[in-house]
Amino acid sequence: MEKFHLYAATAAGVEALAGRELRDLGYETQVENGRVRFDGTIEDILKTNLWLRTADRIRIIVAEFHAVTFDELFEATKAVAWDRYLPMDAAFPVEGRSQKSQLHSVPDAQAIVKKAVATKMAAVYHRRTRLPETGATYPLEVIINKNHVMLTLDTTGPSLFKRGYRVGKGGAPIKENMAAALIALTSWHPDMPFVDPVCGSGTIPIEAAMIGRNLAPGYNRDFLCEKWDWIPNALSQQVRAEADDQADYTTPLQIFGSDIDENMVAIAKKNAVEAGLAQDIEFKQLAVQDFQTDLHHGVIVANPPYGERLSDQAGVRELYKQMGQVFKPLTDWSKYILTADLEFEHFYGQKATKKRKLYNGALRTDYFQFWAQRRPRTKKA
Repeated sequence: MEKFHLYAATAAGVEALAGRELRDLGYETQVENGRVRFDGTIEDILKTNLWLRTADRIRIIVAEFHAVTFDELFEATKAVAWDRYLPMDAAFPVEGRSQKSQLHSVPDAQAIVKKAVATKMAAVYHRRTRLPETGATYPLEVIINKNHVMLTLDTTGPSLFKRGYRVGKGGAPIKENMAAALIALTSWHPDMPFVDPVCGSGTIPIEAAMIGRNLAPGYNRDFLCEKWDWIPNALSQQVRAEADDQADYTTPLQIFGSDIDENMVAIAKKNAVEAGLAQDIEFKQLAVQDFQTDLHHGVIVANPPYGERLSDQAGVRELYKQMGQVFKPLTDWSKYILTADLEFEHFYGQKATKKRKLYNGALRTDYFQFWAQRRPRTKKA
């Protein structure tokens, strides 16, 4: 089967996680800023869209070349065998980005690429009039970085964080792929207790349950490429059936989500039902200061409010203080807390074992990690 040069687009700071996911799926990878390169067939395009938890989308790298003039951009784009990807009636919108390059005007670069593709398509398909663009959509992107041009074709459509289970959300919901990244950065395994004490609309516990059940995160949604005439529907159904066969519905899970807001707890329960995971997560209304547990060797993951507005800051920092007090006795639990407040450790009352910089959307945040005390080794007889 024909192979393509591909890449998984990611948010800044989670490239290594997406690279690890791809390697676990059996691919050789090259991790770069904002993406992970790999090669694969049509089946691999479908498989990675279906299985990657931390990526944003899967793109086909159609061409790469150097260009410092619009003539060079036009001619190199026109030289590509576009009929390999686009049928005569393809709708092909062009997006663009440019950094540190002589071709710095993104609208002009987009227009040149659009014209070059149309010129090549008209010649190949013997069209004298404008191309109809009435068929399936094939989104193109021109990325120019230090005069290096990359032309790509998006296979995903709406970003991979859109799993399809979120029927309700709160004021500032975390994206599903960022929630999966937060879990991937912990020491949690499905045989351990898992708690989100500020669960909001339930995204983090739901993602944990999906991991615990080994459910493909893209199973309940479609991908743009599935509408293309060169992606066999039978292959798509086969890849989905194989994913369904890998699900684990028997391992017992201990996953808990709580929030002080009863309306958010109700939304979280609805989202869990939509995800088919209502029986795997226990949600309840609870203030952080009232949290307690008899369980041991668990993991807490929290994405509390950041207090970005001064009017909210005092209340949020009081919440951080409560977290520190409530979690302190849980010495055999690991705690992972995401916030943009660089003073977090001061109010929490403890220095983090480790911090990791992540971007929640465009916002710079830190992931404060407080690791559990190591279990004592049992002496051999």
